[in-house]
Amino acid sequence: MKEYSDKMTREEARRFGMDVLDIVRQIPPGKVMTYGEIAALAGWPSHSRMVGRTLRYSPEAINLPCHRVVNKEGRTAPGWSQQRTLLEAEGIRFKPNGHVDMNVCLWKPEILL
Repeated sequence: MKEYSDKMTREEARRFGMDVLDIVRQIPPGKVMTYGEIAALAGWPSHSRMVGRTLRYSPEAINLPCHRVVNKEGRTAPGWSQQRTLLEAEGIRFKPNGHVDMNVCLWKPEILL
């Protein structure tokens, strides 16, 4: 298991989770963000896996557009077959390799709302 030199306190982890949910809430239809970009915006760039855990285990995430979060190559979450369908319904374009076309669909917010 990887050791992080920047471990979170309980309060920092709580705040991180709230920030992650707030960022995901703002991703517009037809756009995606990566786990790593969300972690960086939340102030913890080395915690992209924790973004995934937050989205998977937070009860509030059920009402958020979590399907708009992909990995840095544009791959969808393994085991979530509906994610691609949800993204395509919003006009997200996929490349022949099955990855989201990040050049077209990546959302880079200048300022979070």
